[in-house]
Amino acid sequence: MNKAQKTLDLTMYELTDTTAENDLVNAAARGVTVRVVLDVNREKSHNQAAYTLLSGKGVHVVWADTTYAATHQKTLTVDGATSAIMTGNLTSQYYATSRDFAVVDTTAADVAAIEKVFNADYAHSTVTPGDGADLVWSPTDSQSKLLALINGATATLQVENEEMGLPAVTTALENAAKRGVAVQVIMTNTANDYASEFDALTAAGAKVATYAANASLYIHAKAIVADYGRTGAKVFLGSENFSSASLNQNRELGLITTDSAVLTSVHTTLAADYSGGTPWT
Repeated sequence: MNKAQKTLDLTMYELTDTTAENDLVNAAARGVTVRVVLDVNREKSHNQAAYTLLSGKGVHVVWADTTYAATHQKTLTVDGATSAIMTGNLTSQYYATSRDFAVVDTTAADVAAIEKVFNADYAHSTVTPGDGADLVWSPTDSQSKLLALINGATATLQVENEEMGLPAVTTALENAAKRGVAVQVIMTNTANDYASEFDALTAAGAKVATYAANASLYIHAKAIVADYGRTGAKVFLGSENFSSASLNQNRELGLITTDSAVLTSVHTTLAADYSGGTPWT
């Protein structure tokens, strides 16, 4: 944010970080054109303070298009050249305890596609998102691309997500385990919401590690690492949860990349998270 010289575009599901809010205000004050889209359907009450502050300080802020069940995307683009694609919200109260990732993407085709969608969403106009080099959008192609990633794995799958409510994803993970892929799933177990899914996954041969709802680490990340260390390894990071709403009704953004540094970082983190969890039995 602080490096922005001309433009700064932010799409955010939940914004409660006063440092980030002040950075947006300061950017506008130094002449940067700052535009912000905030979710309204589900997070208006949490976003209202930021909306009020920003709109009174020279930031062009709008509520998201209510066409989507939620605008759950978390993306920041600076000067039309660099985009941060995040799994987490700008919610400072959770930074110390929530597992999340962000990827800084400078691929021109990706940034151009992100900006095209931002312009449409900011104006509440219709757009068919372009995938650039490696983007994954809801409500257009998230489900098909994530299923293809899981179904294409030949050796290993590491998975973190906040939700496991879409049968198509659970079935794909079960099928992967049944065909011999070493599947590891890491999640926070909140009120046994996904006990039946965890039972089905373990019965199929997958390994599930969970964290208690009150643990010091909350699994909020949405990540998949497929075939790490092998030719064709890929990693997904984004805002998409494994739910029908997230993949088919919300505005969401992620990416699937073969970047070795991102692969190694996410693989190492997920391996540590799996080791620190409690095996589901």
